[in-house]
Amino acid sequence: MVRELVPNALWERVAPLLPVPKKKELGRGRPRASDRAALEAIVFVLRTGIPWEMLPAKQFGLSGMTAWRRLEQWTRAGVFEQLQRVLLDELGQRGQVDFSRTSLDSSSVRGLKRGALTGKNPTDRAKAGSKHHLLVDRKGRPLAESLTGANVHDTRELFPLLDAVPDVKRPRGRPRHRPGKLHADKAYSSRKNRQSLRRRGIAPRIARPGIESKQRLGRHRWVVERTNAWIHQQRRLRVRDERRDDVHFALLVLGCCLILFRDLQT
Repeated sequence: MVRELVPNALWERVAPLLPVPKKKELGRGRPRASDRAALEAIVFVLRTGIPWEMLPAKQFGLSGMTAWRRLEQWTRAGVFEQLQRVLLDELGQRGQVDFSRTSLDSSSVRGLKRGALTGKNPTDRAKAGSKHHLLVDRKGRPLAESLTGANVHDTRELFPLLDAVPDVKRPRGRPRHRPGKLHADKAYSSRKNRQSLRRRGIAPRIARPGIESKQRLGRHRWVVERTNAWIHQQRRLRVRDERRDDVHFALLVLGCCLILFRDLQT
């Protein structure tokens, strides 16, 4: 049952990206826990939301703190960002990444332990929280994501997210990272945003307050809301329990990778 958390096909893609252990980690003392067991434990915590210290060590062969330390090492090495690029390239070469339309949205989560990139959430009685910002393709596949405080306005992440999309390989022609159209809600509505998108060759499809109804544009934008729902099915991402923003962001990227990997298997 444990192996189902990290199928062989997923492990074959992750293993080449992991940093080589330092010599002192391979020396005397207790044998080093396997990287695959650590990844299984991380995915288990991500999906169930349990505290690290409650990880069943007998089942996974390592403690929760060992799994957290391995996560911290892989976070510094950018392992999950690399994995996302690998998965996007594979999907792109199959013609399964559709840049004709993209959608952008954010979702707020509580940050009970505070830490960097948290802020007063204006929609949750000013309680501390963070925002997950997500850009997806026409089918809802995650292309880029970011983390900010809950008090940061959505529009500030519009262009950083577009710039974060990697070059994705295609069955024919050059890799692509720029969408044809961008759908977003009224939070991103401004003349400056529309003009900047057009200069990049991207057609803006952003609802204008008092002019366009959300029902008309929402028929394309719902895919990003569905992907946000998929992400929050992974319970560790429903609430930010990590004080460190880089570790929480690594879990967010890993959650997006699991969505992409699922699409590869269909």
